[in-house]
Amino acid sequence: MIDYISGKLATLTPTMAVIDNQGIGYGVEISLQTFESLRGKDSATVYIQRQVNPRDGAEVDYGFATQDERDLFRLITSVSGMGAASARMILSSLSSEELRNAILGEDVNRLKAVKGIGLKTAQRMVLELKDKIVKGEGVSSDMLFQTDSSAVVEEATTALQMLGFAKPNINKAIQAILKESPSASVEAIIKAALQRL
Repeated sequence: MIDYISGKLATLTPTMAVIDNQGIGYGVEISLQTFESLRGKDSATVYIQRQVNPRDGAEVDYGFATQDERDLFRLITSVSGMGAASARMILSSLSSEELRNAILGEDVNRLKAVKGIGLKTAQRMVLELKDKIVKGEGVSSDMLFQTDSSAVVEEATTALQMLGFAKPNINKAIQAILKESPSASVEAIIKAALQRL
């Protein structure tokens, strides 16, 4: 399984990027959100999600500028009846934050405004994803904590995951710890989190 590809940005269009990694060009389908993030860059890292088309078995790699966007893509495609093309359309129409706010606020009209998303699909998305988003799924830890200590948070999160704790629980614990002491070190976060988990 490919998690990410880094390299020279050989081609970039609003729907596709080609990353040249040691002479091999990896073509990935992208959203407008990722296109905007990559535009103007010479090199890039894209996070990969491989999808298999159930009708013809064709494999398509989707690329994302952030792990956060990829997590949301995975959440959207987990909704019954939602495919990769619909997920890409949603992520091209709404930013990650706008999408989360629409689901949490049960703003069906905002979701329905996306091309190809009808009322029933929008309602199903709210129903199936609201609890998951509240629990912190589809949110990478660096998006949860918009602070200078995002590298510290990421390191602590990885360490706690390796110890066997679930990411939603880790995110909640770290969020609480950082509210109390925003400049906590990796070790301090891990020790405090172990007492809470």
